[in-house]
Amino acid sequence: MLNWSERFSILLLLDSNSYADRYSKYEYLLAAGAEEIATATDLACVKKMHDTHHDWLFGHIAYDYKNKLERNLVSLHADNIGFEDLVFFRPQVVCYISTGSTDLVIESIADHPDEIFASIIASDDVFNKNPAITFTARTTKEKYLDTVERLRTHIKDGDCYEINYCNEYYAENIKVAPPDIFMALNKVSRAPFAAYYKLNNKHLVCASPERYLQKNGRTVTSQPIKGTAARGINEAEDEVAKTSLLKSIKERAENVMITDLVRNDLARSCITGSVTVEELFGIYTFPQVHQMITTISGRIDEARHFTDAIKFSFPMGSMTGAPKIKVMQLIEHYEDARRGLFSGTVGYISPDGDFDFNVVIRSLFYNEARQYLSFFAGGAITYDSDPNAEWEEMRLKGMAMEKLFSVE
Repeated sequence: MLNWSERFSILLLLDSNSYADRYSKYEYLLAAGAEEIATATDLACVKKMHDTHHDWLFGHIAYDYKNKLERNLVSLHADNIGFEDLVFFRPQVVCYISTGSTDLVIESIADHPDEIFASIIASDDVFNKNPAITFTARTTKEKYLDTVERLRTHIKDGDCYEINYCNEYYAENIKVAPPDIFMALNKVSRAPFAAYYKLNNKHLVCASPERYLQKNGRTVTSQPIKGTAARGINEAEDEVAKTSLLKSIKERAENVMITDLVRNDLARSCITGSVTVEELFGIYTFPQVHQMITTISGRIDEARHFTDAIKFSFPMGSMTGAPKIKVMQLIEHYEDARRGLFSGTVGYISPDGDFDFNVVIRSLFYNEARQYLSFFAGGAITYDSDPNAEWEEMRLKGMAMEKLFSVE
């Protein structure tokens, strides 16, 4: 199906990798081709398109869309990948397998579904090994450690409580096949919000474990991740790591701060008193790491359009820190690269107005025309942060991407 879809200039594939929970709706969801595309500076275009057609919409919101939501925010670093701030498309073809089902559903306003299915079955499913690539850190270790100390000073001075600080790793003059990268990444880092996104000559390969925001009926749910521990070499070591993560004062403090921020964000579009924490400090295991995840939900006010829930909560607090506007200003000042789609989101809106969006982390970005490949990694900085430990956590997250291009 992935190779079949490559014939289209725009597509979005969402793969849950069989991570099923009570919020899951689809095991696999693919949108290909564009009957209509909205590239705009405001979510109003998404509202208008959905209100007009009541059809599937797929697309992305880049981190830099923050500048449209808050007048005091800017992004001044070079944009080496080039994803627009906001793009949504009404697809020609939608294919999906619902959670708990084995039936492939094909909806099409182009070719007949039977013809599409036959074409998919006839497509090759051979993927090639990725070339050996060495990435360069945009920010050196020395500067990274120094910046963590500077951010701790901001926290000590009361400017903020927590800030997400990231580093870019990049390679230039690189020719790669993004579908090959996706298949390789999805093999070593199976994640519940994996995605492959092609927008003309720009590509996202994503192994995200994090849900930004889901709407089911009038209920919206966010599941921020704050707290990371490396996997052990056996089950006993895994249990020790999970227990240590659960009891970590620093990780719990980070998680609570972001939980409060998300509660406040959701309260802006939800019925007063409806926002609740359904699970606090949940420990979940993924191929590379253990994560601490909290689940927060609320009911959208009847007077609000579903796009308001996105507008009032974007960008996600787990990728900024608190207080939100101040830390986004500090992020722009201290980070050395433009985030672009990193820390943004990709996802879908269904014909009935439900939606599900991920957090774009654990991802690679490729501009085919510029032959530029990169990824970002980072973590939450608090006053208790140890600079060397933060560097090691950031490197742990980046290793999953780097190993895809190793010589072995």
